[in-house]
Amino acid sequence: MLSLRIMLEYFHPWPNSAGFYLARERGWYAEAGLDVELCVPDPERGDSLQHVLQGAAHLSVFPSNRLLVRRDLGQPLRGVAAINHAGLEAFQTLSELGIQRPRDLMGKRLAMNPTPRGLAMVRDLVRKDGGDPDAVIIVDAGARELRPEELEAGLADASFGGYWAWEALMDSPVAAQRRVVHRVSDWGAPAYHSYLLGAREDWIQANAHTLRAFLAATARGFHCVAEAPALARAAYERVIPYFPRTLIEQSLTHIAPTWLHQNRWGVQRQALVEPYAHWLHQHGIVQNPQAWESAITNDYLPVEAP
Repeated sequence: MLSLRIMLEYFHPWPNSAGFYLARERGWYAEAGLDVELCVPDPERGDSLQHVLQGAAHLSVFPSNRLLVRRDLGQPLRGVAAINHAGLEAFQTLSELGIQRPRDLMGKRLAMNPTPRGLAMVRDLVRKDGGDPDAVIIVDAGARELRPEELEAGLADASFGGYWAWEALMDSPVAAQRRVVHRVSDWGAPAYHSYLLGAREDWIQANAHTLRAFLAATARGFHCVAEAPALARAAYERVIPYFPRTLIEQSLTHIAPTWLHQNRWGVQRQALVEPYAHWLHQHGIVQNPQAWESAITNDYLPVEAP
């Protein structure tokens, strides 16, 4: 058996990685001769791409913008499969605060992690809606996603960065009818792959057969969960038993439709990558808008859906 270490994208496993867990649980990796370890990054040692770059993992899941930034810097990393075909981020607020569209953020306190890309997203949405981006009051929340009860307590008027398929589904003492969730796609954000799967270029070239076998088994896992999301519940009850079963079930149902495009898993689409790369360039986040061309490859994916 060949050991593979896969670095997931978040502080803990969450249902966006269900295809990996089901493929392992059903023995499809083992059938391919692979012993797959799924782990999460140590944030003190960098994000999932940094772990791959330093050789602490063979492959990792990461936001597509981070790959484009690292390729722009000349780092030898490449995406080999798409996980999501939609943006997962959302704005959360409370109904009584009257934030119904981007320009309503003017004069309001928005809690977020003020990364260059995050700030560019917020400012762009407000500007396109006819508002003044400088009128938005940014509250630095770091990596935390403010809960509805924290908004109720007055820490901020809205939060940005949590996912409509995860944090927005979590229970809260705040009544459901007061909780408002705006997906970035509903507010005019550019289309993009939220997450990709990738590795170092030298590893890809040296392990082409292994990569193809891994991606074939992984595609099988994601297809199965996309068709029947409840199949992955048992795996998550073992790896994140501290989250309620209902949350896991709801998240799986919400996130599963983002995995496939025209009934195929994994294809990194030019229609989602190229315009996003140009958007990042327009906002000064990458210098070379064409860096995306060498940043992704679909050459190792299974030819047809399993």
